[in-house]
Amino acid sequence: MAQFIDKVKIKVSSGSGGNGAVAWHREKYVDKGGPDGGDGGDGGSVYFVADENLTTLLDFTYKSIFQAQNGENGGIKNRYGKNGKDIYIKVPLGTIVRDLKTGNLIADMNENNKTVLIAKGGRGGRGNAKFATPKSRAPQFSEPGEASVERELELELKLIADIGLLGMPNAGKSSFISRISSARPKIANYPFTTLVPHLGVVKTPDSNSFVVADIPGLIEGAHLGVGLGYEFLRHVERCKFFIHVVDIMEPDPIENYKKINKELKKYSKSLSDRFQIVMLNKADAIDKTVAEGIKKKMLKYNKNVFVVSAVTGENIKELLDFVYKKYNEIPTPDFDLNITEDTGFNDNDDSEFEVCKLNKNTYFADGGKIRRLVSVTDIKNLRQVRRLANILDSMGVFTELKKIGLIEGDTLNISGLEMIYTGEYD
Repeated sequence: MAQFIDKVKIKVSSGSGGNGAVAWHREKYVDKGGPDGGDGGDGGSVYFVADENLTTLLDFTYKSIFQAQNGENGGIKNRYGKNGKDIYIKVPLGTIVRDLKTGNLIADMNENNKTVLIAKGGRGGRGNAKFATPKSRAPQFSEPGEASVERELELELKLIADIGLLGMPNAGKSSFISRISSARPKIANYPFTTLVPHLGVVKTPDSNSFVVADIPGLIEGAHLGVGLGYEFLRHVERCKFFIHVVDIMEPDPIENYKKINKELKKYSKSLSDRFQIVMLNKADAIDKTVAEGIKKKMLKYNKNVFVVSAVTGENIKELLDFVYKKYNEIPTPDFDLNITEDTGFNDNDDSEFEVCKLNKNTYFADGGKIRRLVSVTDIKNLRQVRRLANILDSMGVFTELKKIGLIEGDTLNISGLEMIYTGEYD
């Protein structure tokens, strides 16, 4: 059996946009060819896709870093750089996605093949051909591509099932689900029989079907994290209603029923208020008169009680007929997760920078946008250097540098590019 993993942390990164090119038309017998630097390609984006064939997040424990392809830089003769390839990451149906930086829930993968943009690729920069105007026919600069989006995410799996099976360990939930569906869970007699949730598909008389989730047994203190219960309580949040399986052979089956409901109430009032059918299991191992007495007492707490045997099938049909009826009557509960549409693109703003004084006459400035600007600046071209200085000035870089002592004639190290501050950009 594959290990069941229902919460993981991963990192995703979209591709950065390619830089625009600075180039000039070169053709025999054509004098003074104009600018023909092409645009950079867009970076690839990261998408999540819900896949009903996946049942665990286990694969993300082996690979937890995903990187889309960067866009290519533009070229000469107006050649555009290729766009980076998008990546599509398959996740189990029922996965919710949380951004660890903001705490926002950004996706609920609640429909098969649902596709959600998680990290948008950076836009490619424009080549110098795009900056030509009647007044400036020979622009000496291009535009850098936008930065990639990097995100740390938490994936949490909330199983999508119509009906949840509740009950103490060894109450017979696994036997019941194997009786009514094609699921064949392993069955044994130890404190936590079901170590992973099992899903069983049950056919209805009208040829439809519904999904039943066999949830691991709860114990007292489950809402506080005791045992396995807390880890799996969230998997019943999407269910229409519950079948509460109670071992009729226990010394006090009614007390066990109360304990489970007490844990539900402590975890979530919504869960405790949800409709329940009580299944008094193991009728084959107890005197019928005794069983009827226990049923009569249970009716004081729940009006929907059935005495059955998951092993022999006794009264299973009667129970399922009632289940079919309630399945058609009870609507799917609202599951408002307060999803925030967020592709991480706002985090694409890498215009923040830092400045410092390296020695008496040398100052340093660095930042994501600054590095991208430097990467498309030809330091041998006075116009491009002047354009870079103007952009730095508009970003407030020189203002911050002057606060720590920068004066005319000092040396500036701008992300590795050295220049002399002339004081022309006040």
